[in-house]
Amino acid sequence: MEAALHRALGLTDDEASDIERILGRPPNHLELAMYAVMWSEHCSYKSSRIHLRRLPSSGAEVLVGPGENAGVVDVGDGIGAAIRIESHNHPSAIEPYQGAATGAGGILRDIFTMGARPIALMDALRVGPLDDPRNRWILEGVVSGISGYGNSVGVPTVGGELVCDPTYSGNPLVNVACLGLLPVERLVLGRASGVGNVAVLLGSATGRDGIGGVSVLASAGFGADGGGDGDADKRPSVQVGDPFEEKRLIEACLALLDAGLVVGIQDLGGAGLTCATSETASRGGVGMDVDVAAVPRREPGMEPFEVMTSESQERMLAIVAPEDLDEVLALCARWEVRAAVVGRVTGADGRLRILDGFDGPVLADVPATSLHEDAPRYDRPLAGAGATAASPQAPPPPTDAGADLLALLVDPSWVYRQYDSQLFLNTVEGPGGDAALLRLKHPTTGRDTGRGLALTTDGNHRWCAVDPRRGTAMVVAEAVLNLACVGARPLALVDCLNLGNPEHPEVMRQLSECVDGMAEACRALGLPVVGGNVSLYNESRGTDIDPTPVVTVLGMVDQLERRPPGVVLAPGTVVVLLGPRTVDLGGSRWAAGTAGGGRAAGPLPALHLGRHQQVCALVRELVADDLLEGVHDIADGGLAATIGELVARSGVGARLGQVEGHGELFGEGPSRVVVCVAEEQLAEVLRRAAVVDVPSVVLGRAGGDRLVIDGLVDLDVALVTSAWRDHLPAALAKRR
Repeated sequence: MEAALHRALGLTDDEASDIERILGRPPNHLELAMYAVMWSEHCSYKSSRIHLRRLPSSGAEVLVGPGENAGVVDVGDGIGAAIRIESHNHPSAIEPYQGAATGAGGILRDIFTMGARPIALMDALRVGPLDDPRNRWILEGVVSGISGYGNSVGVPTVGGELVCDPTYSGNPLVNVACLGLLPVERLVLGRASGVGNVAVLLGSATGRDGIGGVSVLASAGFGADGGGDGDADKRPSVQVGDPFEEKRLIEACLALLDAGLVVGIQDLGGAGLTCATSETASRGGVGMDVDVAAVPRREPGMEPFEVMTSESQERMLAIVAPEDLDEVLALCARWEVRAAVVGRVTGADGRLRILDGFDGPVLADVPATSLHEDAPRYDRPLAGAGATAASPQAPPPPTDAGADLLALLVDPSWVYRQYDSQLFLNTVEGPGGDAALLRLKHPTTGRDTGRGLALTTDGNHRWCAVDPRRGTAMVVAEAVLNLACVGARPLALVDCLNLGNPEHPEVMRQLSECVDGMAEACRALGLPVVGGNVSLYNESRGTDIDPTPVVTVLGMVDQLERRPPGVVLAPGTVVVLLGPRTVDLGGSRWAAGTAGGGRAAGPLPALHLGRHQQVCALVRELVADDLLEGVHDIADGGLAATIGELVARSGVGARLGQVEGHGELFGEGPSRVVVCVAEEQLAEVLRRAAVVDVPSVVLGRAGGDRLVIDGLVDLDVALVTSAWRDHLPAALAKRR
């Protein structure tokens, strides 16, 4: 019976033995439940921690690196920028609206836990093909959940990604990133200190929704039904969000921090109260007594294990000096935020004790570090090659390159039009561009610094399926080039590594290679990794998803004097390709889909990070000096998608005569960007490219009502525009 219990909770026999060894006795049921959630893959990173330590995380501007609720970097003028990315993949497959909504709520709490006011969200969404009714249901629910929560709580969603691919059928990916600002003196960490200080639980009452929650859901794949009706028993584990409670909680917490009334603070996310109490105690090197009976509840008859493992939303744990308690309670009452003393900081014995009343019986007694820092760390076996072998033969040339170009075009505005992207009126460049751009204002005074913060979120599963290491490096490189297109230099990166079952050696090989590729690119580009998330067990019907590392990169525009040129063509201007020319089709969307080459078509094009840095620096300089009329990087979909999007967004045609066949048209080689240049600026742009040894070629000119690529494409602009605009709405309008 005992063996069945720990296995049902997701613990292995060896882990159960380790727990008994740590305690010197068999654990009781409450203790076993606490270890189960804290030692889950989602909370402990037990399969990935030994690999993640290879990522570079230090830098002159890094104030807080990995290990806290969010990374924080110094952006000058006494301002810190807090940034974080998280996944809510498994909950969103079961209950798309609440799964995505509470993902947004959780990432917001990660940010204001650091003392920062959230100012922007980004979402990276991946679902299966939209000809499947379940995939349409998931996408619609996820988008509604993010918009419903973000719009209601008052934080703009300024960009993201949407990918539809068979690898995500049954296991969608919902990755949400958040950026916040704080005066550096308000920075606070999630740790307890000061014997005798009290732990105050703020926010919503605790319910049965979310028991185990993401800590359990994210530690197992979906069964034969692929997350369908057979997983209905998992639905009670999905949290239920309340954005209006979150808004009150944000304001109350920031007011507490401004008043200096909080010693440490931690949000209640994965593993709920167990996580918040054990992590704050462990980080602070102290112990804590928790009165489970003092926890406000919204359902009668809840057992202690339910209270301690519930992931009910909109809750925070604040460590407060006793002499400040009355003021804390009064301030919370002013914001109509529930506050209750549920714990006391104890001595350096480091014990986390759960009691039924502070003077009542001890229900659980464990070392806090054993739940947090001393969780298992597995060096799982690696198997398989890091890169997929090249296809035996290249895909045949297209029979109709124009039709293939149209098939690559998708306007994601159906998604981002449901998000309010202009809250706070800081958004200079919103969704749909290469990167979002926000005015940088002081979080306390509101003073405009004259500078800007840029944000981009990127990923590409096809590249990483072919070669996880180079593919991940290419994703990082693409993100940095996206920032350059709005004139920004990179400051910091956070990542979300979405992979399959870590018990499969080939998945662990992919994870290891993804980390090495990211580390290589970040070191070469001077980019510290200040935080992140690992989401494993992304599998359905026994099939792992393609490795999907997603990165969010924060950048700085040192002088924000005008809007960046944007993804546009201007009539009469010259279209120029900057960067190395390539005809390699490995890993491209065209080779994977339109030509039937499959995702494993390879090898990937070469990536030279030194050259990439030169291209990015050149583009930043050209944008800053106002020498461009339009700009768009080349990545997913190749030059074909880049030109098609420029034409569709502008309603302006182009005639290009220097494209080297379908390889250059559809290949996705890195370090390339298309710029639109006024005739009088052309010589200067080409001169600057030559000075820094960046290849450049005049492709042609913009204008007219047709897109013509000599020998390959001849399309009416109206047809290009309608293909781009109507693809997603038509797919979603199919009968359910």
